[in-house]
Amino acid sequence: MNKIIYVLIILAVLLGLFLTLLNKSNSDLEVEEACTMEAKICPDGSTVGRSGPNCEFVCPATPKIPEDVQALIDSKSDMIKVSSPEPMETIISPILLKGVAVGPWFFEASAPVLLTDWDGKIIAEGYVTAEGEWMTMNFVSFSGTLDFISPYKEGDPDFMKRGALIFKKDNPSDLRENDDALEIPVLFH
Repeated sequence: MNKIIYVLIILAVLLGLFLTLLNKSNSDLEVEEACTMEAKICPDGSTVGRSGPNCEFVCPATPKIPEDVQALIDSKSDMIKVSSPEPMETIISPILLKGVAVGPWFFEASAPVLLTDWDGKIIAEGYVTAEGEWMTMNFVSFSGTLDFISPYKEGDPDFMKRGALIFKKDNPSDLRENDDALEIPVLFH
């Protein structure tokens, strides 16, 4: 009789351990949640959906900005800073232009912008407009849009994807010593 009680106790303990392990393994299983069907256009022009455990957009790494280009951008940062598009970003038309520039960069609250292809040919021209009091030595936000037709066609060599967005200081005097510009390299889709 004692042996039967010991066997039942051992079976009860083993059953308890089994049920505990089974419950733990079920709680360790992650419940997969579905991400929304939203999409994002990445700086390189590709589109991605939300993914991963946090349903985040994960874009491919953008091309590294060459040191000499970054040095030129940094050298102008006391006069103009462009936030959109970023250097080496793949652009599509119309492109949103945003940033800040000191008041003297503008004339009558605007400043010219040029878009060139890989060979320096101008493919679009426009203006950015100051979004505040521009007659100041302080930074003023600006914005604008630029419509263009991409010079890159499917099958062209990759070097033809390159272009430049040139933010020019408005110079109503036409004196060369008053000229200034910031060139941002971009890629065409």
